[in-house]
Amino acid sequence: MATNKRAKRDRERARQEKAALKRARRQSDGMTEENGEEIVDEVPTGPRMPQSDVLAELAALHQRFEDGDIKLDDFEDAKSELIGQLDV
Repeated sequence: MATNKRAKRDRERARQEKAALKRARRQSDGMTEENGEEIVDEVPTGPRMPQSDVLAELAALHQRFEDGDIKLDDFEDAKSELIGQLDV
């Protein structure tokens, strides 16, 4: 149970960081550094979960969606984050 809470907290933190980067990029409106190079935002990767944990989270997410515990938009966001953590 504690692993699920930690994973949820990590996903939420990553979502907030991604939103902050997106907001900063929109506000900068394509500004460049002093040397003329375009600013490139790097998405923070943070600590990666073991693949077995990612797959378990993905299975739990699908079950919560099937049970009607989460909405489609939230399901798709969480699913894309989890799939992004898989080593393909």
